[in-house]
Amino acid sequence: MKKTLLGMAALALLFTSCNDDQNEVSNTDQSKVDMSDFYLYTDADTDEASRISEGNSKACYSMVNLNRLLNENPSLEKEMYNIEYHSRATIAAKKPDGAGNGNGNGNGGGSGGDGGSGDDNLGIINIPVYVHVVYSNSNENISDNQINSQIDVLNEDFRATNSDASQVPTEFAGLVADSEITFSLAGVFRHSNSRTSWGTNDLVKSTYPPITPETHLNIWVCNIGGGILGYAQFPGGPTATDGVVVGPNFFGTTGYLSAPFDEGRTTTHEVGHYLNLRHIWGDGRCRQDDFVSDTPSSDGPNYGCPSYPTVNCRSNDMTMNYMDYVDDACMYMFTEGQKSRMRSIFASGGPRSAMVN
Repeated sequence: MKKTLLGMAALALLFTSCNDDQNEVSNTDQSKVDMSDFYLYTDADTDEASRISEGNSKACYSMVNLNRLLNENPSLEKEMYNIEYHSRATIAAKKPDGAGNGNGNGNGGGSGGDGGSGDDNLGIINIPVYVHVVYSNSNENISDNQINSQIDVLNEDFRATNSDASQVPTEFAGLVADSEITFSLAGVFRHSNSRTSWGTNDLVKSTYPPITPETHLNIWVCNIGGGILGYAQFPGGPTATDGVVVGPNFFGTTGYLSAPFDEGRTTTHEVGHYLNLRHIWGDGRCRQDDFVSDTPSSDGPNYGCPSYPTVNCRSNDMTMNYMDYVDDACMYMFTEGQKSRMRSIFASGGPRSAMVN
């Protein structure tokens, strides 16, 4: 029996020595990984429908899409819980000693993103992009110039080199983040199809499947219909539908475009979801969180170009954040906490780690 125990101990030691990266996360002090605020299902189905019926001009269906996928895939809830835990543990492991643990949105839980989370040793992360242009008319068959203009916007917005970042109010200026994520166009695929709208049930993805989604961001540019600008799949969803869908007239900065969503920020917003960011108001009221510590609480989306300050939940809204619903010309920042959250999914064991490994 004693020999057996010693053998088991030796095996355990060997296993431990082969899993250093995992241990960095799994051995994180459990008090730093509070999951009490975590949620997946929201009221997005009714919320987005009512916003459209009320005449609000911007609609993102990423949370509606998430609700559908959760209903269709019983294992997805656990998968996304594990991803969230891994992200929070990764961020907590990189925090300087004595760093705070709150989420900044008034409910006292979570550690889902924190400015000053330390160096993650990932360097500049480049994401190769495949663009699938699905068109029923010449306008929807957008030009290479329009596609390239969107890649330029993604690089500017995610590296904080966008010229309008200078408009961020002093209150939030210190939070503006260079996410150190870049994008490169890997290929364009054009598909003529008589269908005039594709909806949000991933039909366009099943008709034209993603290419190597483990290592590439796939973007389908097609008419969604119903007043919907775009939608994305969060990390953890089915590989066969992984990626982002955007309407052709909301993609890029030149060519076939519809103001006021003509500066490429719909794609910036949807790629934020693809990289695990929630809407900045948390798709709930004041005490529902977006899992990021340095974004203020809010009780709903903002539209148009709100004046500063816009006050909700007893604090000033960060209306200029890419994860709000304002016009393209009036959104121009990610925060340090959002940066940490996005980059955590590329860490060893994360859902998009294959893009850097």
